[in-house]
Amino acid sequence: MRQNILITGASSGLGAEMARQYAAMGRDLALCARRTDLLEQLRDQLLARYPGRTVTVRELDVDDHDAVFEVFHGFADELGRLDRVVVNAGIGKGQPIGTGAFKVNAQTAMTNFVSALAQCEAAMEIFRKQNSGHLVVISSLSAKRGFAGDATTYAATKAGISSLAEGIRADVYGSPIKVTTIQPGFIRTSINDQVKAPYMAKLEPGVRSIVQATEREVAVGNVPTWPFGVMSTAMRLVPTSIWAKLR
Repeated sequence: MRQNILITGASSGLGAEMARQYAAMGRDLALCARRTDLLEQLRDQLLARYPGRTVTVRELDVDDHDAVFEVFHGFADELGRLDRVVVNAGIGKGQPIGTGAFKVNAQTAMTNFVSALAQCEAAMEIFRKQNSGHLVVISSLSAKRGFAGDATTYAATKAGISSLAEGIRADVYGSPIKVTTIQPGFIRTSINDQVKAPYMAKLEPGVRSIVQATEREVAVGNVPTWPFGVMSTAMRLVPTSIWAKLR
């Protein structure tokens, strides 16, 4: 069992709900994010509901790459080991390419790919030293195909981290270190509460599908399975002439 679980971006959304569900399963947690007030509230709620659990929190801006290594290794020292690291922190900003929004798109690219790389590097350093561990990368269904409009850069970063995770998986294949890529479809969070999208999953069941796939330690999980497991295959088959109109 993966007892000690580190989750980045844990102050809200998918990260906070994963923390709730893992705590309910009896796991000990290392939670980090920029907003320490929300982290501390979550920690206090979890400890009140699940006495006896360990929930430790630290401030972390994943774009501070030196801090990523410091925080990850600090958690490992504090808990004795890390059994699973969930690379979850990310942002969804973006504008169509060539519309004067380079700085916005560059920030998305930095946070969602380069900072995810830093998290993977830090986690894998720890796992290689332990000769065990489970790296979980939260990507997106949008990794399956390039998106038009505001999602162009976002989708590209998710394709990048899915490929990164696949490469790491191949690198440690056959070892005690496992790597899972989670590619969720639409799951309702405070970030996308104004977005109208088909088949938007509610937060709790949507995250439950993430946790279940993670617990099975699948190579790639397209979740929730219905309808996003089917959609992940169908997306590649849609002609560009039609795909370009779907924004």
